[in-house]
Amino acid sequence: MNEQRKEILQMLVEGKVTAEEADQLIAALERDQPVPAAVGADVRPPGRAKYLRVVVDAFDEGVPSKVNVRVPLQLLRAGVRLAALIPPQALGEANAQLMKSGVPIDLTQLKPEQLEELVEHLEEMTVEVDQPDAKVRVFCE
Repeated sequence: MNEQRKEILQMLVEGKVTAEEADQLIAALERDQPVPAAVGADVRPPGRAKYLRVVVDAFDEGVPSKVNVRVPLQLLRAGVRLAALIPPQALGEANAQLMKSGVPIDLTQLKPEQLEELVEHLEEMTVEVDQPDAKVRVFCE
């Protein structure tokens, strides 16, 4: 029995997951695919996250709307590597346009060597916002 399977069974024993959720986690391990979203980010087996997930359930003028976006973290890695190839003059112009649009990001601070640390922090992060008319979750899976 591998270590991840043991950890899933331990979570079941401790009551952190239901039997159905444990079954889904084990099935996901066997398929070597991400854990189903219904199980949630807090009970996924340990390992390297592959996706940044944004889920929004909202009501706009009484009409329910849903957003479910799954962005591969590999895309983030590729973007940072590509940003390192942009000439400094272009980075300055891009920063100015981002700031003008209300996005205070300094692209000159994105360094490929710091990327894995950033991804590790993203893997540990879960953001949940509950409001009367909306629920937002941002997490890695």
